[in-house]
Amino acid sequence: MARRYDPERRQRIIDAAIRVVGQKGIGGLSHRSVAAEADVPLGSTTYHFKTLDELMVAALRQANEGFAKAVAARSAFEDPRADLAGELAALLGEWLAGDRTEVELEYELYLAALRKPALRPVAAECGVGLAEVLEQRTDAVTARAIAALMDGICLEVLLTDARYDEEYAREAFSRIVRSAG
Repeated sequence: MARRYDPERRQRIIDAAIRVVGQKGIGGLSHRSVAAEADVPLGSTTYHFKTLDELMVAALRQANEGFAKAVAARSAFEDPRADLAGELAALLGEWLAGDRTEVELEYELYLAALRKPALRPVAAECGVGLAEVLEQRTDAVTARAIAALMDGICLEVLLTDARYDEEYAREAFSRIVRSAG
C-alpha cells in the first residue's frame, strides 16, 4: 500500500499539541493524545517528532511566533519620536486582552523549560528577539530589563487573574526608559 502524501501533517501535529496543552496542560501532552487530537496515526507523531521534547520545542516556537508578529506589527519601536513606554503598555494590553488562552499556553510552554532543558533555547529566543527590537530605541541592558518587566507583568496578570493595568505598566516602562537616558 502506497503512503498517502500529506504535506500538512507535521503542522497539524504541532497545532494539535498546542490544543492539547491548552486543554490539559503540559501533563496531558503525549504522542497518543496529540495523535488523537490531530486525527493521525500514532506513528505519524513519532515519525515527525521522535520525542515529546522535540514536539514541545516546535509548539513553543510556534507560540513564540504570535508574540513576535505582534511586536513586529508595531512600527513605533523603530520611531524615535514614538512614546516607547506607551507602545509597550499598549502592546501588553492587546496581548492580554480578551481570551488569554494563547498567552497562557505560551507561558506554560515557556515555564516548562525549567524542567525540560531542550526547551530553554527556544524559551530564550522570545526574550532575545524582543530585546533586539527594543535595542533600536535603547541600549542592550535597558532592552533586557524591559523584556523582563514585560514577562513579570504578564505572569502577574496570568497567575493572579488580575486585570491588566495599562497605566501602571506605562509608568513602570517609563521609569526604566528614563533611567537609561
